Amino acid sequence: MARFISAIAARFVIALPYLWLLVFFLAPFLIVFKISLSEPALAMPPYQPVFDLFAGFSAFFEKLRALSFSNYLWLFDDPLYVNAYLSSIWIATVSTLITLAVGYPIAYGMARAPASIRPTLLMLVILPFWTSFLIRVYAWIGILKPEGLLNQFLMFLGLIDEPLVILNTTTAIYIGIVYSYLPFMVLPLYSTLEKMDGSLIEAARDLGCPPMAAFWKVTFPMSLPGVVAGCMLVFIPAVGEFVIPDLLGGSRTLMIGKTLWTEFFNNRDWPVSSAVAVILLLILIVPIMLFQRSQARSREAGN
Repeated sequence: MARFISAIAARFVIALPYLWLLVFFLAPFLIVFKISLSEPALAMPPYQPVFDLFAGFSAFFEKLRALSFSNYLWLFDDPLYVNAYLSSIWIATVSTLITLAVGYPIAYGMARAPASIRPTLLMLVILPFWTSFLIRVYAWIGILKPEGLLNQFLMFLGLIDEPLVILNTTTAIYIGIVYSYLPFMVLPLYSTLEKMDGSLIEAARDLGCPPMAAFWKVTFPMSLPGVVAGCMLVFIPAVGEFVIPDLLGGSRTLMIGKTLWTEFFNNRDWPVSSAVAVILLLILIVPIMLFQRSQARSREAGN
C-alpha cells in the first residue's frame, strides 16, 4: 500500500507542471487562437465565432473545410504589423545586449565579493521589486523630461546649455527596459558565477594566462548558461512590452505591445489582435525550443 501511494505521489508530482501548463498556457492559447479565426462583428464580444461546438459535428466539419486564415494574411499585407514586429525584436535585442553589458560586471562583482556581504548585495538587486513597476516607470518620466532631474543636473554642472530631448524617444525606451529588467539578468548570472570553481582561474594564471584572457577562456564560457538564461528572461518580456514604450516612448513608438493594445481597446478588432498575439507567441516560442534542443544535444554530447 505504501509503495502504491508513493508511486501515485511521484506521478502526481511529475504531472503537476504539465497540468499547470495545460490550464494556464495551452487553454488560454487555444481560446485566443479560436478568436483569431473568427470574424469581426458589432456585438459583445466584438467577434462572430467560426466554430460552434453546440451546432453538431456536421456543422463543425463544414466550418473546418471553409476555414480561412484571412486575419493572419492581413498581418503580412499591412506593413504596420510587420514593422511593429521588426521594431519590437530590434529594441528587445539591443536592450538585452545593453542589459547584459551592465548586468555581467554587477553579477561578477557580487560573486567575487566576500561571502558575508553577498546576501546584502543580493537584496539590493531585488530591492526595486518592492516598488510598483508602474511607479518606477513614472519616476523615469520625472528624470528624463526636459525640465527633469537629469537635465537640471547636467545644466548645473555646465555640461549642456539647453535641455536634452530624451523623453518620448527610443533612448528612453532603452533606459526603461534596461532599468526594469536588469535584476532578471543579474540573478541568473550571479547564480552561475557563484558556483564556479575559483581554482580554475588560479590554474590558468599559474600557467601564464593573463587575467583578461583567463576571463574569456575560462570564466565567460562557464557562465554561458547564466548568460543565455538572463538574455531570455529579458528578451522575451521586452518584445511584448507595453507600459515602457507607452509612457517613455510616446505616441510615435512602434512596438507590437502598443499595436496589440490599440487593436483590442481602440479598434475593438479582437480577431486581428488575437492573430497578432498568436504570431507574437510563436516568435517567442521558437527561440525557446531551439535553446532547449541545443541544451539537450550538449547534455547528450557530455554524457
